[in-house]
Amino acid sequence: MLGDTPYSEDQVRKLDALIEDLNRQRLAFVVHVGDLGTSAQACRDDWLAARKAQLGRIRHPLVVIPGDNEWSDCKEPLPRLAAWRAMFCWRNEPKVERQAGEYCEHLRWRHGDTLFVTLNIPGNNNNARMPAERAARMKAVLAWIDEAEKLAPKRLVLLTQANPFVPRLGYEAFRNRLERLARARPGRVVLVHGDTHLYRDDEPYPGLRRLEVWGAPFVSWARGLLEPGGVRFEGAPLY
Repeated sequence: MLGDTPYSEDQVRKLDALIEDLNRQRLAFVVHVGDLGTSAQACRDDWLAARKAQLGRIRHPLVVIPGDNEWSDCKEPLPRLAAWRAMFCWRNEPKVERQAGEYCEHLRWRHGDTLFVTLNIPGNNNNARMPAERAARMKAVLAWIDEAEKLAPKRLVLLTQANPFVPRLGYEAFRNRLERLARARPGRVVLVHGDTHLYRDDEPYPGLRRLEVWGAPFVSWARGLLEPGGVRFEGAPLY
């Protein structure tokens, strides 16, 4: 798992080193949880195309999630989300199911006794400046979670870009759903996200495990290991 990188040419070079490290590992898949650059960079087709080519060198199945810097913080959010989808709803992924409809970034796949689910919930208050867009997307997000809860064989891992625990109203519905999930499945729900660029491995609600990956200026990744007692995360060196 990695995210919120690269934000500079130096971080591009460090990401190349990280990719070399990933390619030496035995991994089932890799997830970039979003923010492939600053908004000044990631709102541009040329920057996104360069990051797609760079991440395409990862030899493992790869999933990429859209972040606020790729679309919701851009001057024209919806055209930028369409551009992201054209580039990153690609096929170098684990064997996945996609949510029906327009949200090709909403994926799920099973690995062992765990169901992994991606959600388009971007940072910076979940595109609160466009209430109609947010309402439609969150309806799809919550429906996708509801399905996942029924399908998850033992554990459920949700992956998104935003840190929903920042005190902003745009995340209230998601926070409430996480709290209910944790009560219903204590110790069997994991949230992985980026956004606030600090590595955290904690329990924001009783029964909910949370991993936040490092972000710029740090370039790193975290390995998740599925064990009988739960998910264990191992941090990698900072590049």
